[in-house]
Amino acid sequence: MCLLGDVKNAGRVGWTFQQFRPEVVFHAAAYKHVPMLEANPAEGVYNNVAGTRMIAEAADRYGAERFVLVSTDKAVNPANVMGTTKRIAEIYCQNLAGRSRTKFITTRFGNVLGSTGSVVPLFEEQIRRGGPLTVTHPEITRFFMTIREAVSLILQAGAMGDGGEIFVLDMGKPVLIRELAEQMIRLSGLEPGVDIQITYCGLRPGEKLFEQVFHEKEGLRPTGHPKLLLAESRQVDWEWLLHELTDLEQAAQARDVTRLVQHLSNIVPEYSPGTDIGKKSKN
Repeated sequence: MCLLGDVKNAGRVGWTFQQFRPEVVFHAAAYKHVPMLEANPAEGVYNNVAGTRMIAEAADRYGAERFVLVSTDKAVNPANVMGTTKRIAEIYCQNLAGRSRTKFITTRFGNVLGSTGSVVPLFEEQIRRGGPLTVTHPEITRFFMTIREAVSLILQAGAMGDGGEIFVLDMGKPVLIRELAEQMIRLSGLEPGVDIQITYCGLRPGEKLFEQVFHEKEGLRPTGHPKLLLAESRQVDWEWLLHELTDLEQAAQARDVTRLVQHLSNIVPEYSPGTDIGKKSKN
């Protein structure tokens, strides 16, 4: 059965949990478009932070056995609103785990090949049109895995977790996007730079040259699964966290970008905000 609802709608969320009493919750609902959230930071906070809190609290209130948060490599040393809101979701779920019978587990990984917004379908479409293929920067890299592999590892982590963990999926080596573009052109029977050009359009707001799947202070440890690693969780004062989250959500409601950025930085000190936040809309 499929149900349509908004993770920020308390009535709908409460009704759904009360009606179906899920034992396991996989929370993947998030705004993930980095430049769009740089232009609309309040909406990013509403959905990725407040929405996660609402679903997590419902899982706790209605006795779900497990709650698996699907996070992102952009949550590590974030340079954008999207990654920072996902890191806050991680911190909240980790710290809620110690206060709940529900086992809150986080999985963190990079890009999924073939998913909406993936660079691979974009390159395929650009090749069909005869080019050019657009790459933001000659040195930009990203981690990739297949949909099948990502789903399998998320399920494995959800089954293995005891609560409070961050499972980091082994993404292998990062891929140079320029080389990916060249390889896709060759696989189409064409020659890069001859039949189809590659152009560089510049980094978008909030975009980094490279991503990391763990912070240097998280001390990755192996698990019983060769493709899953365990990062150390960050415990914070619970009352302080709730106070900061309340202030953050109030700043988002007021669309006060300066105050919103300050609270993002308070909760995630490694956040490096850009200069374009909120400039392209009323956020």
